[in-house]
Parts: sequence; structure tokens; C-alpha cells
Amino acid sequence: MYGRDPWGGPLEINTTDSATDDDGSRNLNDFDRAALSRPLDETQQSWLLGPGEEKKKKYVDLGCISVSRKIFVWTVGLIFAAGFIAGFIVLIVKTVPRHHKHPPPADNYTVALQKALMFFNAQKSGRLPKHNNVSWRGNSCLNDGKSDKSGAVLKDLVGGYYDAGDAIKFHFPQAFAMTMLSWSVIEYSAKYEAAGELNHVKEIIKWGTDYFLKTFNSTADTINQLVAQVGTGDTSGGTNDPNDHTCWMRPEDIDYPRPVTECSSCSDLAAEMAAALASASIVFKDNKVYSKKLVHGAATLWKFARDQRGMYSGGGADAANFYNSSMYWDEFVWGGAWMYYATGNQSYLYLSTHPTLAKHAGAFWGGPDYGVLSWDNKLTGAQVLLTRLRLFLSPGYPYEETLKTFHNQTSIIMCSYLPYFNSFNRTRGGLIQLNHGRPQPLQYVVNAAFLATLYSDYLDAADTPGWYCGPNFYSTNDLRKFAQTQIDYILGKNPRKMSYVVGFGNHNPKHVHHRGASIPKNKVKYNCKGGYKWRDSKKPNPHTIIGAMVAGPDKYDGFHDVRTNYNFTEPTIAGNAGLVAALVALSGERTTKIDKNTIFSAVPPMFPTPPPPPAPWKP
Repeated sequence: MYGRDPWGGPLEINTTDSATDDDGSRNLNDFDRAALSRPLDETQQSWLLGPGEEKKKKYVDLGCISVSRKIFVWTVGLIFAAGFIAGFIVLIVKTVPRHHKHPPPADNYTVALQKALMFFNAQKSGRLPKHNNVSWRGNSCLNDGKSDKSGAVLKDLVGGYYDAGDAIKFHFPQAFAMTMLSWSVIEYSAKYEAAGELNHVKEIIKWGTDYFLKTFNSTADTINQLVAQVGTGDTSGGTNDPNDHTCWMRPEDIDYPRPVTECSSCSDLAAEMAAALASASIVFKDNKVYSKKLVHGAATLWKFARDQRGMYSGGGADAANFYNSSMYWDEFVWGGAWMYYATGNQSYLYLSTHPTLAKHAGAFWGGPDYGVLSWDNKLTGAQVLLTRLRLFLSPGYPYEETLKTFHNQTSIIMCSYLPYFNSFNRTRGGLIQLNHGRPQPLQYVVNAAFLATLYSDYLDAADTPGWYCGPNFYSTNDLRKFAQTQIDYILGKNPRKMSYVVGFGNHNPKHVHHRGASIPKNKVKYNCKGGYKWRDSKKPNPHTIIGAMVAGPDKYDGFHDVRTNYNFTEPTIAGNAGLVAALVALSGERTTKIDKNTIFSAVPPMFPTPPPPPAPWKP
């Protein structure tokens, strides 16, 4: 048989070869059996069997997700291992002995600051808070205003602060005290925070401002009267006329009438109270409702002060015997500055920097008391306050001329504080005589120490190393040194080694002129004259009125620790406010700077914002 060879040749099928093919087939079968009897590797098996089934993975169901069991086991293992290592490290750290680094002890200024603030707790009138922390004080004079027979419109005058060692509420020095405290908080809130006293001082300020809002119709835009005083100190009637000076009683036991004094033309008082509310509104700016309430009250008082001119202590007022006001022009400069900072309304700045107003306030004519900040004359404080504006914001025209004058005058005042000049005498112990040897000098000294420290901090914040006194240049360190030497004198570095702050140091006054501190709390009510035995006692006060700064020594560094001599031993809230301000300014690290911006929170930009640049040109 023939067939065609596909490669082109003949294909012959020969039957003779069939046997050979059968034999070959048998041989091949034998060969295949031999091959199959040998184990095959995986590759060979895959050729023969094709792709096999994959091994099924195992999962762990965690509820919301499913994860591979292998991953789950590894993850849990790693977590346990990390926890074991962390615990081992903690165990080693806790068992290895080490030395604890204690924080440095508080400096003297911080310790004294904490005590000085406590004095205000002891001076509170009304229903006291539970956390007042003065064990010998209690609720007092809860009928103030209600029992008044003078026809006063305002019947709730409970609260506020007693002025000094008596129980009179003089609103003029009280307002100054609150303004000074607010100023110190605005500038040095970080230092108060570091001392742990920020909430305390703010509570003290609010106790005062809450009371001030009761002394006039604070919800109205216009008023025609203002409460100037609660209680009286006129001793002309003798002991037959019981009042806050003829009687010696604990405030808690007072049962005699407490008349209310109102005024209808008292620009000095109204402007000072406006300053107190305005400055406090900056302190409480984070409490928008309360801050707005304070600003509104301040604006009402300011309008009253401007519209109905007069001095609160005129016309034979009882206050003239104790806190007589010399003018109201300085309160207009001072109050106007605070109103501007609280509102940003430039009409206040325009008024407080008006040359005529500055002239009336005495900015250009000097005098023996020029440069002395006190409850009566605020011009020096106002000049420092407005110099701050020039240093940091520089508002320019039309304010620049007067601001430059205030800046120059501030520089001259700071020169007068330095011992290289003879503007003020000093005692042999180094105490500056800002009131020229008259009694009760310390209240003026602490105010000057505060201003000197504050101004040095202003210059530091403005990157100015000092200032000129004539041809001589003095550094900011000279101002701080002045402040430190004066406060150190008050705290005990004086010829008598006497601390004039009660409760600070080992040697301080024990016979403070203070009714509440001098009469024991023994469940006995001593009447008006019954307390005289405690007033005249030679024994120390049964209660320590911690933090009270007494009136101070005489011009020879002499001091008489006698309860009946108020010129030496009586403290006041106005004096203690200046002390608190000076202490917080000097406390802590000098690296803690003033707060440059908070006081300007309500002040708008001095100049119009420039327009945005034009859009880039496109072809």
C-alpha cells in the first residue's frame, strides 16, 4: 500500500513492519510502566494533573470585619510583647532610685503678694462667700441702703469694701483701688497665674465692680445722681452720736445708723468709677456679657461726669475730712484713657490728649507733688498709661503732640525717682519721701514702685534699653533697682528690721488700727463704747490681719506700733492695691514680660487697612 508522504516522498505501508510496530508498542508500554513507577516531582505532577486546588485560608471574625487568622495572631502577639516591654521599662524606672528636683521656693515678692491680696478678703462688706478664708470675719452691714433715712433712691448698697480700720465705704479711694488692681492684672496676668493668684485677684475686683453697679442706675444711659459714701466718720458730735469713727465695734455687730451720701455733681468720683469699670471690663473681656455690662456702666458714669461738673467732696461733705479731692481734671485724663482702651472709641482718646485738658490737669506746670500717683491725683498714672499707647501703637496726628509731651514728662518723673537726683528726700534708711515727710508715706511709695517697674517693662518690650535724664543715659535696671529697694524697705530691710506688711517676716506690727482685728470673736457683742477696752489695750490684736500694709514710718525711719495712732498703724485698701501692683510687677522671673496686646483688644487699627494688590496681568 502506498500513500502520499506529506513531506513530498512516497509513503509505503509494509505489512511486514506491523509485527515490528507491535513489538515496539509492547516495549513502550514497558517503558511507561517503568517511568510511572518512579516518583514524580511537583512540576511533573502539574504537567500530568494540571492546576490543583489552592489551600483554603482561615479567617477570624471580629464582628465588623474579618481578618486573616495569621495576621490576627501576629498582631495580638506584637501587642502583648510591646505591653510586656513597656511594663518592664516602667518597673525599672520606678525601682531605680533617683533624686527629685523640687521647684525653687517662691521669691519674697510672690510670698508677700499672696498675703497682700488676703487683706481685701478681710475688708469685704456684706454677705461673705464661703471661700473668704478669714475665720474671724462674718456677714456684716446687710442693711446698707435699706435703713437710710436721707431719702436715697438706691436701697440695696450691700457689699463693697470697708476703706480702712473702720467700716466706712468711701467710693472715691475704693474705685482707685479697683482700677489699680485691674491695671496690674491686664499687664501681669501671667505672673498672677504663676503665683496661683489670678482667680483670686479677679474675684477681688469683681466684688468691687459688682458693688459699684449698685451705686447708680447702671442700666440707664443717663443718670443725675451717684452714691459717694456709705457710713460716716464725723466725730464733731462726740460719742453721743454713734457712727463708724466714734464707735469701736466689729462690723458684724454694727447696729447704729449708716447714712448714705449721694452727689449730683461729682465729676472726680464719677470719672474714677468709670475708670474702675472700664479697666475691669478688659480684665473680664472673656466674659462678654459681664464685660459689656461694665462698659455700659462706665459710659453712663462718664457722661454724668462730663455733664454735671463738680467735686464730690465739696459743699462740706464728710469725705472732705478724709479723702478730699483737689480737682477733677486728672480724672478726666485718666478716665478718658481707660474708656478709650475699653471701647476703642477715639472720642475718648481725643479728650484725654487734648492740650487744654492736660494743662488743667497740671501736666505742664509741675509742683511739689508732681509725679506722685495717689487716690487723689492720677495724672502720673495717666501719663504712663498713654505713653504705653505711643510706644506700642504710635497713633500719630492729632494725638502725637500731647502723647509726646506725656512721654517726656514720664521720663522726667522716672528720673526724679532715682537717688541721683534731689527731687525728693530720702530717710537715712533709704525710703523716698514722696509726700515730703507727711504721715502715711507707704501708699505713695508703692505706687511709684509699680510705675517704675511697669515703665521699665514697657521700655524692654519696646526694645529700648533705657532713657535719658538730661545728658545722662540710665538703663531700665536702674528703675527696677529703685522699685526693689523701696519694696524691700517695706518688707523689712530698714533700720528697724520691721516688715510693714502684717504676717510677712518675723517682726511686723501687732497693734494694727483695725476694729475687726482688735476685737476677739468670742460670741460677745460689744456695743459702741464697749469696744474701747480693746482699742486701748496694750496687748497685740487677737486676730492677725494678714497682708495689711500699715501707714508706715515717719521721716526719721521711726515707727510706733500703737493701735490708737492711725498715722502709723492703719492700713487702707488704696494703699494695699498699690502694694499688690508693685509686688506682682517685681515677682517671678524677669523673663516673664508684660502682656502687650490685651489692653488693646477693643482698639481698632490706627490706620486704614491698605487695599489688596491688583490681580496679576493676563495677556
